[in-house]
Amino acid sequence: MRYAGLIKNDMTDGSGVCVSFWVQGCSHHCPGCHNPQTWNFNGGEELPEDYLEQIDNAITANGLLRNFSLLGGEPFDNILLSKEILKHVREKFPTITIYCWTGYKIEQLKEQAKYNYAIHRMLDYIDVLIDGPYIAEQRDITLPLRGSRNQRILYKGKDF
Repeated sequence: MRYAGLIKNDMTDGSGVCVSFWVQGCSHHCPGCHNPQTWNFNGGEELPEDYLEQIDNAITANGLLRNFSLLGGEPFDNILLSKEILKHVREKFPTITIYCWTGYKIEQLKEQAKYNYAIHRMLDYIDVLIDGPYIAEQRDITLPLRGSRNQRILYKGKDF
């Protein structure tokens, strides 16, 4: 499996200090995307065998418990890896906030979740979902956690 990167002290993607894991591969190919280098499913780097341990160590480094962000690429195009990571982080660190960015709309994901248990489980593990494709014509750098006005910040238990 491949991944695009791991940021151990990310203060941009989430609230507070987060550990951000970037999946490799995306089917959306949004014009003006901030991360086009993550589109190719064969790009990025080979996933190290100890990647879950690296995530755990980053979340707890220096005695500070960090939140976790899953980005890409497209996490829902990388279901097996994304679900495994989200399940692991949720079970090991039940009190942290898990963020996830997707180019899909929640309505699409909920429909797919009826037939795909992995998507259903992924949604169970996520606390905050930022949904919708990036639309360059709606770019707005003043928005928290989003790149374009069409994207939404959705909260588990309230919005999904």
